[in-house]
Formats: sequence, structure tokens, C-alpha cells
Amino acid sequence: MAAAMLGTSSTAILAPRRFSSPVSNKPLFPSLSFTSGKSYGSKYFGGIGVVGKKGKSQFRFGVASVATEIPSAEQARKESAKESQRPVYPFAAIVGQDEMKLCLLLNVIDPKIGGVMIMGDRGTGKSTTVRSLVDLLPEIKVVAGDPYNSDPEDPESMGIEVRESILSGDELSIKLTKINMVDLPLGATEDRVCGTIDIEKALTEGVKAFEPGLLAKANRGILYVDEVNLLDDHLVDVLLDSAASGWNTVEREGISISHPARFILIGSGNPEEGELRPQLLDRFGMHAQVGTVRDAELRVKIVEERARFDRNPKEFRDSYKAEQEKLQEQISSARSSLSSVQIDHELKVKISKVCADLNVDGLRGDIVTNRAAKALAALKGRDKVTAEDIATVIPNCLRHRLRKDPLESIDSGLLVQEKFYEVFS
Repeated sequence: MAAAMLGTSSTAILAPRRFSSPVSNKPLFPSLSFTSGKSYGSKYFGGIGVVGKKGKSQFRFGVASVATEIPSAEQARKESAKESQRPVYPFAAIVGQDEMKLCLLLNVIDPKIGGVMIMGDRGTGKSTTVRSLVDLLPEIKVVAGDPYNSDPEDPESMGIEVRESILSGDELSIKLTKINMVDLPLGATEDRVCGTIDIEKALTEGVKAFEPGLLAKANRGILYVDEVNLLDDHLVDVLLDSAASGWNTVEREGISISHPARFILIGSGNPEEGELRPQLLDRFGMHAQVGTVRDAELRVKIVEERARFDRNPKEFRDSYKAEQEKLQEQISSARSSLSSVQIDHELKVKISKVCADLNVDGLRGDIVTNRAAKALAALKGRDKVTAEDIATVIPNCLRHRLRKDPLESIDSGLLVQEKFYEVFS
């Protein structure tokens, strides 16, 4: 029944991978057809601390909000404008690229998986798929006018002003909004990404000292970096640090400002333009490999579907409305039931044995594989992980963590599959 909820073009994502010998002629993985105390130090919940000179006391100051609540009339105007904009391509209509789509869905269900690195040829629908994902995301409660999209019920996702308002007993204005996606421009500077501090104004006038950046806007949403392998390594480090810790900290001239930055990091790139350093690649939770569709009939279908969308986007989206809604329900249900999904100790041991036998450094591979398998079980509507769930996700969780052997011709994903069947047989 869970699979049926995904609609005809989505059931293949949930198809279990068959167990078979890696040396047999049968494919290992069948092809898929996607038919709390009040603290203000910089280390406390985004506090702002100014380090004074020896003998002088520290002091702090507030950060003025950069956004205000939108009046109802203005909100209605914006909603009307939004409806008149060109609709995005529906996620359920994307043909092929099931590996990429599954990785994205699992990260939406459990953002703690740690994001996705999508590598593939140009023109394979990487950006289109990521932007289509936004349509499926549920609405969330936010504090109106807050630049960090603060969750009114979760202190870990609140900006400092919201926490201060709550502690002061102020009544917050709350609204529902869609989870947003922030595109990181390739030429973005660190100030644009992390935010900037106006030292002079902060020290002389005590007014707004911090201008939030893209990480603030991405809080509780998705941060998408196209061509991430062309991004400066230092900036990639900043993004990965924030994604892992859930916080962004900016320091300048003794002033330290932190704010929540809890987002799903999605990167995409073309292998021809260079790979990420292994240290950076390892910190992405999952890795999806996408390629150009070679089947002529499938290519024709993709072209025809795209032409139909370009001809009448609204009509095209309406034709997939039922499937989109079913997939939204499935995601919402999976997010709600994720905490109740269990994985047997024996399966955990086998996952770790696969990681150990493949000489995977650290424990990220073990942790992510466990999380991804549980997310997949939740997506399938089950409360217990099976070996098939693990078989489906483990190549995407470990492929990019293997040490590169220049003399090895076999794909790293196949190495993971072979070791999985050896351990789980």
C-alpha cells in the first residue's frame, strides 16, 4: 500500500533490490523505471559576544531584524504574483535518474543524513530535479519577519531575537510557509554566504551589527550548490561545517556572532571539471551518480514530456497533480514515523563489517547507512529495516568514501555491492 501511494511513476523507488551473486549474469540491482537557560556567549544558541580587552568587562548588543511581517494585503499580492510565475517541472514527471531522486527524498525525510553530492554529465537533469523537489516539501511554522525562519517551538532553530522575545513573554506572530531552497551563486563571497558584521556601527551606535547571509536564509530549508567542485575549497569547508553543526559563526575584530543554519546541503557537479577533495567529499552524507540516458525510446519520452511541459506548464502539472499529492503524503508520513523505525543489531553489525572490510575511514559511513536505511523503511511505510533496504542505500552511502586506487577499473559502487552480498549472504 505504501508503494501505491507514490503513484505509477514513483513506485520503482521503493522496489527492493534482489539478492543475487555478484558473479552471476543477473544484475545485482535491477534497473528502475520511475514510472535553555538564557545565555548569550557565542557558543550558546547563536549568542553574540564581544571579547573585551584584559580588565574590561564583556558586553553584548542585539541584532536588528532585517525583515518585517508582511501585511495580509501584501501577502495576497505576493501569492497572486507567485501563481502567475512559470511553474517548476513536477518531481513525479522526471523520467529515470532514480538513484538521484531516492537520495534526495531520503534526505528530506531525515535531514541528519547529511546532504547529497550529485555527480553526472551536463544536461542530465540535476538542477531540474533539485528544484522540483521543493514542490514536494511540506509547509513549516516560522516566526513572521524573522530572517532565520525561526521555529517557534524549537530553541535550536531560533535566532537570538526570537529567543529573547520568548523569554520576555512577548507574543510571536507565526505563519506557515513552504520550505525554501537557496541557490548559492558560483562566485559568492564568504561575506555573502555567512553574513557581515558592521564593526564601526556596532561599537559606536550599538545598532544592527550583523547582516545575515545565505546561510541564514537557508535555515530549515535546502541550500543548493551547482558546480560545487568549482567552488573554493575554503567556502566548501564553511558550508560543510555549518551543515554538520547546524550553526554559522562569523568572527571579526573580537566580535563573534552565531545563528542557526540547519539545512539540507545538496551539491552537484560534472566529473570532467574536477573532483572534490576526498576530505570534503566524505562529509556529504550520500553520493548519487547520474548519467546520460542511452535508451533511444526513453530519450524520446523525455523529449516529448519536456515539450508538453513547455507548451502548457499548467496543464502538464495538473496531469501529475494526483501523483505529486500522493508523494507528498508519503513523505509527510515517513517524516512522522521515522523515529519509530527500528534496525536489528545483527544488521547494524553487518553494515559496520562492510565498512571495515572496505577500509572506510571513520564512522560516517556506518552512521549514514543506518540513517538512510531507516528513512527508506519509513518511506515504504514499515517500522523495521530489512536487508533489502540496506542493499538499496549502501552504495550511495559508501561509494564516495572508498580510497581511490588509480589502477582499479571497477566502479566503486560495484565494489560496495560485491562486499554487501559477501557479508549479507
